[in-house]
This record gives sequence, structure tokens and C-alpha cells, in this order.
Amino acid sequence: MIWLRPASIRFGIVLQAPLLALVAAAPLAHAQDSDAGASWRDVSLADYRQHLEQLDSIVTACRAQVARKVPVPASDNACNSDRVGSDDRVSGGSATSTSREVRYDWLRTVLARAGGKAAAPSPGIHLIPGEKSAPPSVDSLLAEAQVRLQNDEKQAGSQAEPASNYASQRAALNAILAQRAYQGSTQASPVDRFREWLYNQLDKFLASLVRFGSRSRWIVWSLRILLVLGICVGLVWAIVRIERGSRIKLVPDIVPSPDAPSAREWQLWLADARAMAANGQWRDAIHFVYWAAIARLESNVGSRRPWPADRARTPREYLRLMPGADPRTPTLTALTRSFERTWYGGRAAESGDFEAALELAGSLGVKPE
Repeated sequence: MIWLRPASIRFGIVLQAPLLALVAAAPLAHAQDSDAGASWRDVSLADYRQHLEQLDSIVTACRAQVARKVPVPASDNACNSDRVGSDDRVSGGSATSTSREVRYDWLRTVLARAGGKAAAPSPGIHLIPGEKSAPPSVDSLLAEAQVRLQNDEKQAGSQAEPASNYASQRAALNAILAQRAYQGSTQASPVDRFREWLYNQLDKFLASLVRFGSRSRWIVWSLRILLVLGICVGLVWAIVRIERGSRIKLVPDIVPSPDAPSAREWQLWLADARAMAANGQWRDAIHFVYWAAIARLESNVGSRRPWPADRARTPREYLRLMPGADPRTPTLTALTRSFERTWYGGRAAESGDFEAALELAGSLGVKPE
């Protein structure tokens, strides 16, 4: 709908300046009455032009009545603001165009002033701040209103301008991009566009956090406290790991300790276990079977030796020294649990417990030769 051209709108604004001053000077009660009495009606473009013609004739009749300066009865008042009718909601006539709302409160105010229903503007209200000029006369206001209605009618009757054709501009741009200086330029790939979108979203998120933190200071202090606590917990965990690692000696001894299980051959541990089993001392028998297995593991050479010899370790420390990928780890774990239940837990042992421990130790290489 090209009848809303910017140039025409600017011209209408210039003509409306005195009218707007009059509207501002009118009493508030009268303005509220005019707004309350106005209603909307949906009209086409042709109906809107016809309504403008009717309003033009109303203003012409009002100007003639004002020029005669003869009192008229209220029933025959040509300047009655009720003659303006409802405000228009004009549709463009196409499915894609939007409707335009046209209000006539300004015209109702001018007619009410001309008909004597509105008080004159206060002397303290001027068109230009600081300028002590006289308020506009009724005839000048009616003349400007008539000019505005005629301009609106011309705009409503103008034909739609054809859409701009950018083919020549596009051809010029393609010619520029075809030059040698732009041969190496490529369009952004989908990955680059996604990365840019992700960075923009991250930037918006961080900016919203900053704005939210500036309004809620307690969140900033809470994050600082959590950060300090996290650092403290990490330091304590690192110190505990270092202290536990210092307890386990991972450097092999050149000469094994005399108290190490490997200082005594595993065959002797196994012989003592069988001797205890022959006397029915199953608890001691399982104890010797366990240390026979430990001695057997410590007697291995090369990569099959999981730890250096040291008698000061506990059974759980031996388990922690076993590599996780070593297939012997589950067997040693089961043997250690059997030994701890009977030796440290005080559980009564039987011949079946001894046979089971002896079978587990056999899987670790404790077998009669």
C-alpha cells in the first residue's frame, strides 16, 4: 500500500502541528468523551476514500458556518463532532497486506472547537516552547484540517509503485566478485556457520549471567566460596594420595628384606601349610597357604613380578599393587578374602576352606613340583 509514502507523511506532520497543539490544549474531560464515543469499522480502500470525501464536505460546511458568525441551533450545527462517525480500519485489498487504523480524534477536537463545545487554549500553551504567540484561529485550524483530508485522499487514490528490480545491482556485484582479487574467497561452510552460532549463543549466555550476577550479588559470592572449597578439596585429595603412595615402596630391593615372604621359599610355606592341615589346624594352614602364594609371586622375575619384596605390607596393600590388567588379580583377591575371614575375622575354618584356598594358590603357581 504505497499511499503511505514518507514524503507525504512528513508533509502531513507539518500540517498537523497546529492541530496537535489544539488537541493538547483541549480539556481532558472532552477528550475522554470523544475517545469513549469513537468506535471502529472495517472498510475497504474505496470506502475509506468515500469517508474522506464526506469529512471534507463536513469541514467545508463548518467553515461556511463559522464565516457567517450566526448562532445556529444544536440540531443544525454543521460543526458537530458526532458527524465524523467511526474510526476506520482500512484493509489493503490483498491477502498479504495488513490493515491500517485511521483515527479521527484530531478532527473531532477541531470541530468541537469550531462548534463552541471546547474551551479556547490556555494562553500559557504555545506552539513553540518559549515563544509567546497567539493560539491559531478556528478558521486556520479548519483550513489545515481540510488540507490534511485532501492529502490523505490523494494518497489513498495513488497507484502502487512497482517493486524495485535489483537485477542490475546484482550483475554489478557478480562482476566485482569475478575479479582476480576475489578468486580465493569462499563461502562459509556449514561447520563455520554452526560454530559462529554456537559462539553467539555462548556469548549471550555469559552476558545474561553477568547481568544476573550484577543484580544478585549473593550468587557471585556463592560461586567464589564454591571455587575456594573445590580448590581446598583438590589439595587435600592430592596430599592424601601422596601420603598413601609414600607408604608403599615401589623401588625393588637389591637384596630382599630378611622378613620378606620371598626370603623363605614358597615350597617351605606350602610344606608348613600341609603339616598344619594334617594336624587339623585349618586356620593356620590357610595362613601358610596365603603366604606361600605371596612368596611365589615375589619369586617371579621380569614382568611377572608384580611388586618388590617387603614384609611390612598388609594383604590389602598387596592387592593395590597388583596391576588391574593382570589376570591373577581376581584369584589373589579371592585368596586374600578367605585368609582375612579366618585369620583376622576369627571365623572357624574347615577342611573345605583349606582345599579351596589351596586350589586358589595353585592358580597362582603354588603347586608341588
